[in-house]
Order: sequence, then C-alpha cells, then structure tokens
Amino acid sequence: MTDATPGATPGTTATTGGILAADVLARHGVEVVFTLSGGHLFPLYDGCVQRGIRLVDTRHEQTATFAAEGWAKVTRGVGIAALTAGPGVTNGISAITAAWMNGSPLTVLGGRAPQARWGSGSLQELDHVPIVASVTKTASTATTTARIPAEIDAALRAATTPHRGPTFVDVPMDVFFAAAEVVLPEASARGESAVEPDSDAVAAVARLAANAAKPVLVVGGDVYWAGAEAAMCAAAEAARIPVFVNGLGRGTLPADHELAFSRARSVALKGADLVIVAGTPLDFRLGFGRFGDARVVHLADTPDNVSTNVALAGSAAGDLERVFALLADHATRGARPDHEPWIARLRDEEDARRAKERDGLEADTSPIHPARIYGELIPRLDRDAIVIGDGGDFVSYAGKLVDTYTPGCFLDPGPYGCLGMGSGYALAAALAHPERQVVLLLGDGAAGFSLMDFDTLVRFGVNVVAIVGNNGIWGLEKHPMRMIYGYDVAAELRPGTRYDEVVRALGGDGELVREPDDVGPALDRAFESDGPVLVNVLTDPADAYPRSSNLG
Repeated sequence: MTDATPGATPGTTATTGGILAADVLARHGVEVVFTLSGGHLFPLYDGCVQRGIRLVDTRHEQTATFAAEGWAKVTRGVGIAALTAGPGVTNGISAITAAWMNGSPLTVLGGRAPQARWGSGSLQELDHVPIVASVTKTASTATTTARIPAEIDAALRAATTPHRGPTFVDVPMDVFFAAAEVVLPEASARGESAVEPDSDAVAAVARLAANAAKPVLVVGGDVYWAGAEAAMCAAAEAARIPVFVNGLGRGTLPADHELAFSRARSVALKGADLVIVAGTPLDFRLGFGRFGDARVVHLADTPDNVSTNVALAGSAAGDLERVFALLADHATRGARPDHEPWIARLRDEEDARRAKERDGLEADTSPIHPARIYGELIPRLDRDAIVIGDGGDFVSYAGKLVDTYTPGCFLDPGPYGCLGMGSGYALAAALAHPERQVVLLLGDGAAGFSLMDFDTLVRFGVNVVAIVGNNGIWGLEKHPMRMIYGYDVAAELRPGTRYDEVVRALGGDGELVREPDDVGPALDRAFESDGPVLVNVLTDPADAYPRSSNLG
C-alpha cells in the first residue's frame, strides 16, 4: 500500500477517495477549487492540501459556484466548485444553470450523505442528481471509492468538450473517506477534440457571404471558448464583413478594429441582406434570429446547437476556429461585391451614435446620471481591464458604453440573467489575473445578493474596484411596470443605503459619492488602493435605461 503523503507520485495507489479526486483534478491542470466548508467534503479538502490545489472558500455556495464559472471565463480552462451535501448543492443550482446557458466549462463536485445508510434519513440526505440533471451535461454519483477517478475524469472531459457546459459528480461521505487501489486515468487540460466541420457546408456559407452586398457577422461566446478569435478576425478581414459581438464574444475583435461595430447594431441588423451568427444562440438577445429580410446563417460548435427556430440559408457546425479558417481561405479566392459602401454607412451611423452619447457621459446633473459614471470610468480603464456587470439598468449602460479590446474582459450573467454573480466573478478574475484591473459594476438591487462575499475578497487580499449605481429602486422593473400599468409595486429599495460602509465593516474600503464632479477623484482613490474598494454612487432614480429587447 502506498501512503498518501504530500508530494507522493500519483499512479497506482491505495488511498482515500478525497486524494484520488484531487489527483484527477491535478492531472487536468486544476489549480483552484472554490467551496464553502462542509463536513461531507473533508476528504476532498485533505486531497487538495496533499496535492497542492488551492482552496478558496466563500460565504455562500452560489458565490463559490459563480467563482468557479468566472475562473473558467477568465482562463478558458475548467472551473471547479465543491459544494457540501443537500443545501450546499441546491444553493449552487442558479449558478450551475447560468453556466449551462453560457456554455461554460464547469465541474461541480458535491458531497453526499453516506451510501451505507442511504434511505435512513442521514443529515442532508438528498439525491442531487435528478435535481441538476436538466442543467448539466452529465450528472452522476460515484458509488464506490474505486469509481471516483473515472467519474470525475469523465465529468471534466465532458465539461471541456464542445458544446461546453457544467457537469456534476457527487460522492457519498463514506465513499470519500474510504480507500481504494486505482490506476488513475490519463488526462489532459482539455476535453476531446472538437468536431471537424463539413467542408461543403462551410463552402456554401462562403458562397452566401461572397454574394452578399450588405453582410453582418455577429460573434458570441463560443468563438471565445474555441480560441477562434484570430481565425475569425482573419475571415472578417478577408471578406470585409462588419462585426458585432455578443456576450463573451466581446473583445474577440478589439473594439477599435476598423470592422468592429456596436452602436450601429440595429441599423446593421435591419439593413443587412445576410446575417452570419457565430457561436451564440438565436435567442431573445438577437430577436430570435429574425433580421428583417436578411438571410440567416448559423455557425455553431456542434450540430445540436444549430438553430431550429428560424429558416436558415446556411449553417456549419464544428470547431469554430477551423470553420473561420476555411471561410478566410474561401474569401481570398474569387470575386465578391464591394462592401466598402456598406462599411462606410455603418461607420457613419456608429460615429453619430457615439457622438450623441457625450451628453450623458459628461452630464453634470444632480442626482447623478448613470452614464456620467462611465464617462469617468472609461478613460481610467486599462486595455486589458476585466469589467464585470451584475445588475439591471446600471449595468445595461455598461454594456452599451464600455468598449472591450481583449478577449475574456467583459463578464455579464449571460442569457439566464441571474443576479448575484458579481462577487464570485470578481474573486476569480482577481485571483487569476492579479496584475490587471478588475472592476465590478453593481446595481444596488444586485448588491443585495452577494455583498457579504466582500468578506471573501478581503480575506483573499484581492484588488477589486466595485461601483454601485445606487438609485434606491429596482429600476429594471419599476419603470416598465409603471409604463404598462400606470403604477408600480415591489420595486422600492431604501434610498441612499450605505453599501460602502458595509464593505468597510467587512475590512475593505469604500466611500459615498453624491455629486458628479466627485466621481472621478473617488475612482482614482479606489484604483490606487489595495484590496477591495466599493464606490457607492447615488444616481437618479428617474432615469430609465431605454431598452428594446424582446424577452419572449
């Protein structure tokens, strides 16, 4: 029998399930596990200590799971959350669901009541698997210690194989504590190879692009996950196609690239004769795939993710880096219409709309206009700053006004729209990239979901600048309800709440800002500080973000 000692070489070993689990994680390149302490997980914690895997513990399992997804988003690796049995797992389900809808590679390891006493009513005895099955790629229980390595290895491979997404394995407490002799599976840091795209399907898409006079390319998060940004840029440049980005696709083409557009989106999608959507679903964010009279092409990372809710003129599925490489090759051969007038028209529209934004960005009104905060923030952001948006109207301004130049640098909740992800994402981003600016944008409603996890940010000594747009209401609900019914209910928060003082009480720093001219200096002080800082800005509750999206 081989002793489970620190630094022991993994291989054929008779040791506890917790160390076996940690060995598999290490073989997949896992460096960090996010968790909240629970006795069902003690063997796993011991394994992580023995194998040099860092444990980062939060104040709520939702934050731990969001942090694991955030780690995946900022590293393009797999994120790991360890959740204790029963309420630990159920507390993480919203974050698991968000990862499911975002296509984020996440593996959740759950504690579980003892196998030998199952059905007897042990503490926190709950069968998690059927609960999480609908929002995970795979969900299973390791019923014996010998099965732990295979179950976790399979989960990690599934999470990182396109189409990426969350996976789940729970381990009964007695199985975790027991020992077994197991030959560990060989593993790499990534999942199985992506699907090779059909060359004929890609050629058909290339012909559509070559014959279009006013094409548009919309790029989503799966292009980022595939590491396909260079190939995408080459294809867009070769075909001279204007590019718009969506979600985690932001930054795959730098915002100052000549073919990058954002403000002209509505004009482009209404006026295009061909819309190519790559690496994102045709959901409510894209009008469910209906773009006037334009023909629609969908490029997805697997055949199952090609849209079926609209009539497509073409589609291709598989490795998106390969898809774009083939499209770039096709674009360099043969004639195509001159797209320069179309590009110039969109650039004029883009410039005009950006010019109109200046009034808000420079507004000197009191109460403070939310856009003024971004007018002060944007010039202070580094090119590779990681900006995280957790909120409604206040964060909608960020989505509109903040430009992204580097992949993986704008993190929002995605189509599930779950508030409360901000502290977890910020924790992960600051741990993964301590040398970079990490900015967390919070609505005051969203702040209520995870503000206590500023304690976690303090304990782990991370540098995060948080900005609360504090208007004392649920703005995303109050204004639409008043417009529909002439009144609103359940939409009020306490005006002027001192979220900055909460953060100070937790060991961070913070200050309150009431006047527009004080925003910039407050941000300067925040960026110069060590540790988490919250700038609490009182904003105008009468301001309603103008939105036009169709939610369903």
